[in-house]
Amino acid sequence: MKKFLTLLLAAAMTLSLAACGAQQSSGGLWDGASYTEDTELGEGAKTLSVEVTAEDKTITFTIHTDAENLRGALEEHGLIAGDESEFGMYVKSVNGMSADYEADGYYWSLYVDGEYATTGVDTTPVTDGGSYSLVREAA
Repeated sequence: MKKFLTLLLAAAMTLSLAACGAQQSSGGLWDGASYTEDTELGEGAKTLSVEVTAEDKTITFTIHTDAENLRGALEEHGLIAGDESEFGMYVKSVNGMSADYEADGYYWSLYVDGEYATTGVDTTPVTDGGSYSLVREAA
């Protein structure tokens, strides 16, 4: 009877460990993301797509907005946060994922229609049908 109870207890422990393992997170950057799949947000006259790339994953936001600049379109959905500077917002968080050059050596780069942007989120105009990308890159 002792052997049977010991075997039963061992089986129960093995199953409970397996169940716990299935629920553990990977500990990756995307675990803290607000959205982990392609998402459509907002209402407005203009429609734009914003790809967010970090590590080896990319998701696309389709945003409908009346905002004049990219910052407005992204902030109205809580997709970016950062620090104010004399040049505008220094984006430190996109979709809940951080990149802080001083802390971790990464930053968020902005691309407009596939080209590295020469403007920041404050001064990048929103165009209907525009394509934007925010990519977490190492310096």
